Amino acid sequence: MIQGIFYARFLPHEGTKIVAQSPPGCIVVTEFTPHLKPPLVDFDIVQEYIIPRKAFFNRFVTVNTPDGKHSILGFPVSIPHERYHRNEFIFNFGLVIESDVDQIPYERLVCRLAVTFAEMERQNGYLSSEGQVDDGRRPIESLLEIVKEDLNNYGECMIPVDEGNTINMKLFPYHAPPPPVHGWHVPVPKTKFSEIVDSTWDLTLQRIIPHVDGVNDVRRIAWLADVSLPLTQCALQHLLYYDTILLLDMFFFGSCYALRPGVHDFVSNRANLVDECAAYVSISPPSNVENMTSSTASLNISGMASNRHHSAADPSTTPRPHVEIPSRPTTSSTISLSSTKVSYYQLIKLMTTFCVGRSVMEWVRLHQEAGFDVLRHVDVRRLVQFGVIKGFLYRVHKYAVSKSYLSLLATGRRPGVELARSTNKDKGKGKEAKSPDDDGLEMKISRRRLNRLTVQDDENEEDEGDDDREDDDDEEEEEDDDDNGNAYAYDAGKTRRKMQRYVDGRHSFDQIITEQNLTDAEIMRKLKSFDPGDVAILYR
Repeated sequence: MIQGIFYARFLPHEGTKIVAQSPPGCIVVTEFTPHLKPPLVDFDIVQEYIIPRKAFFNRFVTVNTPDGKHSILGFPVSIPHERYHRNEFIFNFGLVIESDVDQIPYERLVCRLAVTFAEMERQNGYLSSEGQVDDGRRPIESLLEIVKEDLNNYGECMIPVDEGNTINMKLFPYHAPPPPVHGWHVPVPKTKFSEIVDSTWDLTLQRIIPHVDGVNDVRRIAWLADVSLPLTQCALQHLLYYDTILLLDMFFFGSCYALRPGVHDFVSNRANLVDECAAYVSISPPSNVENMTSSTASLNISGMASNRHHSAADPSTTPRPHVEIPSRPTTSSTISLSSTKVSYYQLIKLMTTFCVGRSVMEWVRLHQEAGFDVLRHVDVRRLVQFGVIKGFLYRVHKYAVSKSYLSLLATGRRPGVELARSTNKDKGKGKEAKSPDDDGLEMKISRRRLNRLTVQDDENEEDEGDDDREDDDDEEEEEDDDDNGNAYAYDAGKTRRKMQRYVDGRHSFDQIITEQNLTDAEIMRKLKSFDPGDVAILYR
């Protein structure tokens, strides 16, 4: 919200002077405003920044007051011309706002205000002739008052100045660039898309929105909507930009969650958080199954910290968003056999027993052993989702780190080349084990066998043939074992090459699961292809 607006000039004999200000006395005290509130800023301290040095002319300038309560946004302008005293006309239009308010939306207003009056000054000397010519025009101070009031109340203004000039400005909210959307993210809607989507929307959005239900991850949404993954990510980024969805991690019973300090609000039931949680996570009894399928559950996320301002003029007027997640299907696994409501104590106990090193499955078994059947009364996925959205829980991700791979990166060597060498070395272990002496020994054994066969009697020929066949079978089995060993070494090297980019400690298991289409157990099995003790699993 704009606290004050002013127009300042640099006068050759007086220096920096506040010519007009609104509200009166917000920058300097005048003879007509001694009884009003004290000024918002100390003009004697900031005057050298209101009309700064030439290096700052025609640039956006921000000055914070010494007490840190307010910020002054200005755009000092210098118009060189022979008609002015000292051949230069210097002025500045500035806004005073609170220091904790986002300044980006107001930057365009200050620049637009300064540029508009600078052009009017070049056309007919509008500013330099102020108070000298009585042409019936509106004084600048009244214009500034209208600008401030309209921007604070309506977020825009359209003020006619004279026959040829009008001040048109609009206060646009600033949305920060959205974070990247990855295939392992789960988008959760914060609004009811079914009520706002129409045929004029983007075709890609129309195809993916029906699958945005808070359960499907981005990769699965792309597959269900028959849309390429990059297009799906781009479309979801648009929804994220306008703050209509939020991104969560995939839910697995093998995942770990830990508590945040915000769980104290849940324990104390601040703003009826426990009541909201009970309505959101409790499984309905059979009598309410019909109502459960015909309606959707809504989760209020107003308690979640957000730095997104929908209205820069008055962020407090922004309506509270909601997360809409469709109801679960009516299957036997979701129908409770008991209509007993989960107590507040039990919900608080469930929420506060998450910890690092304990998976969701272990958490479920813990409560089942204590006598409470979690799966029968509570939707575990919704309970975890509620805790993450409200800021009570956070996901503990799993990372794989290879010491040998990090050493290769640290020394600047190419990991792909080193792994290829190790693979070829493993593949050729069977061949390298044989020496020339071994080849000569094999030749001697073959000659002895040939001589033995030639001097044997005919009556023993059949028996000896059987022995030879047995020897040949043994040799074939040894060769098969060698081939299998070489194949295993080759497969292990191939697996290492495939997994090497994921073992630098920067890629979570969620990413590996999504990109390689593997389960957690399969990932752990593939990591065993590295040297024993080389790979460590980190949780953070």
